[in-house]
Amino acid sequence: MTTTLYKKNVAIILSVIVFFMLFSCSKSNVDHYYLIVGSSANAVELEVVNDLKKDLSKVVNEEIFILTDVEKLPESGTLFILGTTESNTIIKKLASDKKIVLSTKLPGSRGGIWAKTKLENEQEAIVIGGSDVEGFQYAIYDYAKEILGVDPFEYWTGKLPSAKTKTAIYDFKPKTIAPPKVPILAYFENDVDELANYRGKLLEYDWESYTEMINSLVRLRYNAIQFFDMLGRPEFFVRPEYKKLNPNYQIDVEYLDKMIDYAKLKGMKIQIDFELGYQIHPMDESKAECWAEYKEDWITAWKYYLEKTPLSKTDIYVLRPRNQVWDWEYKSSCGESKIDVFNEVYETFGALVDQYNPDAKKVAICYSDGMEMFNEGFTPPEDWTVVWSDHGFGTFDHEIEDTKGFDFGTYMHAGYWLNHTVHNPYPELVETVMKDMFQKYEADKYCLVNGQNFRPFLLNLEAYSQVCYNPETFTSDSFYKNWTERYFSPNVAEHAVASMQYLHKAQEGRKGYVEHLWEIREAVSYLSNAPIVRPGKTPIPYDYERVLGDLENTARTKSYLEKAFFEAETGYKKTDKKDVFYHSYIFLPVQLYTDLIEFETELHKMAVLKKRYETTKDDTFLEEAMAILPEAKSKLKIVFDHRSTGDLDNKWENWYSISIRRQNNGFPTYEMLDAIEANLKKMDTLN
Repeated sequence: MTTTLYKKNVAIILSVIVFFMLFSCSKSNVDHYYLIVGSSANAVELEVVNDLKKDLSKVVNEEIFILTDVEKLPESGTLFILGTTESNTIIKKLASDKKIVLSTKLPGSRGGIWAKTKLENEQEAIVIGGSDVEGFQYAIYDYAKEILGVDPFEYWTGKLPSAKTKTAIYDFKPKTIAPPKVPILAYFENDVDELANYRGKLLEYDWESYTEMINSLVRLRYNAIQFFDMLGRPEFFVRPEYKKLNPNYQIDVEYLDKMIDYAKLKGMKIQIDFELGYQIHPMDESKAECWAEYKEDWITAWKYYLEKTPLSKTDIYVLRPRNQVWDWEYKSSCGESKIDVFNEVYETFGALVDQYNPDAKKVAICYSDGMEMFNEGFTPPEDWTVVWSDHGFGTFDHEIEDTKGFDFGTYMHAGYWLNHTVHNPYPELVETVMKDMFQKYEADKYCLVNGQNFRPFLLNLEAYSQVCYNPETFTSDSFYKNWTERYFSPNVAEHAVASMQYLHKAQEGRKGYVEHLWEIREAVSYLSNAPIVRPGKTPIPYDYERVLGDLENTARTKSYLEKAFFEAETGYKKTDKKDVFYHSYIFLPVQLYTDLIEFETELHKMAVLKKRYETTKDDTFLEEAMAILPEAKSKLKIVFDHRSTGDLDNKWENWYSISIRRQNNGFPTYEMLDAIEANLKKMDTLN
């Protein structure tokens, strides 16, 4: 394995500091900015200081220098004293002299301060410090957001900060930044096909997208990332639709190692679900169905991960009590009780983790079957944190009958596979559900958030961040207002909020964009008298009853989307110079969803007419159905056109390309409409 990115960055940053140690302080200037970092600062601290330098350079024109605490300080200029009491001797002295209130215990782990004080030479200075390195990070990133105006999503939104005067740089009151309610906030890189396909190699992040995603996450207090897709999830190299997309798919282990090192450099812990189907070292799926017979194979595979792969760098070890190759319920092929199996599995794997990494955190994430198992007797060792999973749209299907004394946490979805194209904005659910979980079950020890392909789900990602930081102050109304007014004028923001609230209502009952793709397949199947063919699964016969069940839901969705579209369009007309972020985040998602529903509605009209023909044998119903086909084709063309043109910003012009979209529930084609036409003509001929 090559020299890690982590070590390279340490060397680069230290060389910068050495250079500035040679810089003569006699050249200090009242217009210069000096970032004073501890000479014993670690790589993460140095990286965040570098981030502050970059942020300052966006808002001031003066030169910015990085110096260390062992050098003679400049007698003029703007000084930032940065770090912790353990890494920066100046901060340690200020704390001991009671000029600032900061220690490893105050405000506590992941907490920090902003302060203004005078140094021994009477030079005024800004102090940004933390009780630990993470607290220092968030004190810096909060300062960048609140005082410098740097958007944590700058890369994704295009929002740039405005110029700042020196007065503005100092314009803050001393602040204590309390530790967050939830100590571990992890991001789950799962179902990321579209983001991973956007540039470069298919099914692999390009470096820019990946690093910018990490950069945004750490500014939102996400302090861990679970790698999943990038370990080579089984679908990528087993399922036909993915093999067609990328027939030569092969995980790049060195690139994975580089991604892990970058996340660590930004202060994130590495979380891995130690399931056994990844291409990095796949186990035969038949062995995942019988623990009793293949126990040693499981243990050998885990050891391989821990000894021979970048997963040796794991900080948080995850297991799910389900099939260890495929993401479904464990069904033993040798007559085992799955509860007995996983009680033993967790004890065995836990002991292995203790052997390799005794300080690691262990997390049992319970999906629907796992939650049932926990309530019915599944009990991992007491040093595991138990995590309850939402059903994909922010709410829970299972109650916790007894926490059994375990530390509890949550696994939530900012984005879900049923709505990975169009987001489902639900800060209201984030508020009510998370507060309930915290208060009722004390499930505040951990939170994992699934961000899908990240970019469409910025709103929910930040909502989860804020409620996990301070649930007492989080309200959905104020969050919506503050978030939208960060990007738009107040009169535009009102329409943005209203549109997103209607968009949420359009997706009640877990009916996202991708679910409607499935409904379209059901309609096409019925209209063409052809079963729905699914790779590796039994074909589903065509059936009008399936379509009938979709009619009412699609009509309800359409009614809410009409309101969402009206609000989005009204707000868009009020934006200055047709705001590209408003278009991409508020207007375009509603447009894309509306396009799909309009097309589905035409199919439903045809299906109703076909059923009437089958009931009455009246040819006029077939003729009316066939007369709708040109309009259906026109509506499908609109779907294609809006997805192909994408955003107004050229940076994202290929984002919604159908050729690289996630392979869930297929996508309608003109060939499907041709098959419908051929079948309707055949039926007419046979009559």
